[in-house]
Amino acid sequence: MIPLSKKITGIFIPVKDIKKARDWYCDLLAVQPINEFPGRHLYVIELNNLNLVLDSKIYSEKTIIQTPLFHFDTDNIEQSYQYIQEKGIELTSDIQFNQFFNFKDPDGNHLMMCQP
Repeated sequence: MIPLSKKITGIFIPVKDIKKARDWYCDLLAVQPINEFPGRHLYVIELNNLNLVLDSKIYSEKTIIQTPLFHFDTDNIEQSYQYIQEKGIELTSDIQFNQFFNFKDPDGNHLMMCQP
């Protein structure tokens, strides 16, 4: 028996401006933003069994995520690609293998959308 769970419940994303990042991610995920900022530098978006934790305290140009560390799931990769395009979000790849594409948040963190 090991003294830790084999479950990940939170992913931290470094962001420059916590309120701006909250608004961008809430808009992307169609989540109603709230004004709770633990420690004044965190914002937590609850997803299915996972917390997306935006953190302005850990932000620096060195901590920007250069390759996706996780992906958002979708049931329709083409619709998701069009959704990201229509929002004016910077795409960093086309749809690859009819399964995934990459894009950036306003701070330059690389994210991925994937149709499993």
